Amino acid sequence: MFHSKRESRRQLLVSAALCALMACLATNSFAQSYPNRSIKFIVPYSAGGLPDTVARIYAQRLSDRLGQPVVVDNKPGANGVVAAQAMAASPKDGYTFLVTDGSMFSINPMLYKSISYDYKRDFVPVSLAARAPLYLAVHPKIAANNLRELIDLIKSKPGMLTYGSSGIGSTHHLSMEAFKAAMSLNITHVPYKGTGQSVPALIGGQVDMLFSALPSLSGFVKSGQVRLIASNAGKRSSQEPNVPAIAELIPGFDFAPIVGVLASTGTPQAAMDRLSAEMALVAKQPDTIQILSNAGIDAIGGSGAEYARAIAEENERFGKAVHAAGIKQQE
Repeated sequence: MFHSKRESRRQLLVSAALCALMACLATNSFAQSYPNRSIKFIVPYSAGGLPDTVARIYAQRLSDRLGQPVVVDNKPGANGVVAAQAMAASPKDGYTFLVTDGSMFSINPMLYKSISYDYKRDFVPVSLAARAPLYLAVHPKIAANNLRELIDLIKSKPGMLTYGSSGIGSTHHLSMEAFKAAMSLNITHVPYKGTGQSVPALIGGQVDMLFSALPSLSGFVKSGQVRLIASNAGKRSSQEPNVPAIAELIPGFDFAPIVGVLASTGTPQAAMDRLSAEMALVAKQPDTIQILSNAGIDAIGGSGAEYARAIAEENERFGKAVHAAGIKQQE
């Protein structure tokens, strides 16, 4: 009887070892052949926005490196739900990925009750691709040449100065609300429908200040129609190294939008590892850095673990900003 039990145990160990070996061989075979067809990047926004720009720049260079096409598929609508549904309907085979900014996971769930996707349940971070700082710009009529002077001016005129944003709940809006909360400032919010309206309002003097991406402001900075005071990133950007980060005055302040790549839960690890490694290499290419910089974007190429940490930290910061702004969830 004892001998029989020992034989059974041995057979179980042998079977387990064989299963592990077969799984290892299958993984190695997949890794060696991956990719053998085109890869799709689903973007939850229309063409031309930040995630779309990042996706297309990386896709072109990944295609060259991988020897297979990497195509961008725009799926805008319903606060990311359309893109999430497209991901859910795609095979979990390592050939479909989501390229998005952090707002899909950090802001939208706080603003809308009906979000049907769940970041932790449905997605796995693959690569932190890029970061795009927003810049605090003021109209020339504002008598402040640096952040400290601007804070003193705002405090001397509580409620009298205004700031524009691209809409309630936008990163532009929440960046200012976080700044206001940290420094106990009273500034009146004037929301617009996108930067296409808010930036002209600043140029025309309808609002005194706002946060916006560099490409929307650079031409006006050169012509002297606006002045850059600070950025909302955690550190200075190579785009404008002479413009300080608000974090230099308020430790931990970082609301620069991030863009990353995610896979559906259940995607082969080998596929995610390969894409992450290739993204990191592409991010180091001088032409990638330059083209992204021209678009007001900093290349990163961080790992999936780095992206997961960035999302968690962003969720915490934006949660506090939403609370400070007094925004209530919508149906």
